[in-house]
Amino acid sequence: MRLTCAELGGNEEHVYPAAIALEMIHTYSLIHDDLPAMDDDSYRRGKLTNHKKFGEATAILAGDGLLTNSFHAISTSPLYSAEEKVHIISKLTTASGLEGMVAGQLLDMEAEKKSISILELEHIHHLKTGGRLISFAVEIGGYIAGLPSNKLQTLKSLGEYLGIIFQIQDDILDVEGDEEVIGKKVGSDSENDKSTYPSILGLEGAKIYKEKYLEEAMKCIEIVGLKNTVLADITRYLSERNQ
Repeated sequence: MRLTCAELGGNEEHVYPAAIALEMIHTYSLIHDDLPAMDDDSYRRGKLTNHKKFGEATAILAGDGLLTNSFHAISTSPLYSAEEKVHIISKLTTASGLEGMVAGQLLDMEAEKKSISILELEHIHHLKTGGRLISFAVEIGGYIAGLPSNKLQTLKSLGEYLGIIFQIQDDILDVEGDEEVIGKKVGSDSENDKSTYPSILGLEGAKIYKEKYLEEAMKCIEIVGLKNTVLADITRYLSERNQ
């Protein structure tokens, strides 16, 4: 968000309340995602998950507190006008709620131990954290920078492509990644019988599919005038990362 705003000529300090709110929601989603009722993971980034270290009840409440406080961070900020606060909060609730991340998580859980199509898998990931929250970050960075509405739509598409690229690479790393580098167990998707890009397309097919989305993302970057920028470099990094 900060990077997008700065590279478009905006005041990057103005993104901080929205960025903090987004990170609170992202963190809450990870805490809840790791719970026994969902993915039941013991480690996150090489450390014990919240419920393993502090208990399940504390983990639930920590997530609830982060979600609630995220909107407080935006609504009380002196950097935004009333209109901007409403716009940012509206976009964030759409991205993280029943039309976005929450819906994606539910569909993801329902798809476990089922055979689904590549289109169904893409739909889930367009809604989940990677799709909608990354899209929010990129779009709001442009909004705060004063980008015209037609180009904001391109930024939104860029964010969605970045989310899919991130997820495909995540699935690939679950097959061939280094556990010490990743910080979590490799092969858990297969053990849990989850539909992933490699399980549907094969490992090489998933890599080819990822390249297709990388091309689309780079087209969006060029349209909004961000070619040869750090954002373009980060887009490539997401496709090549090893953790």
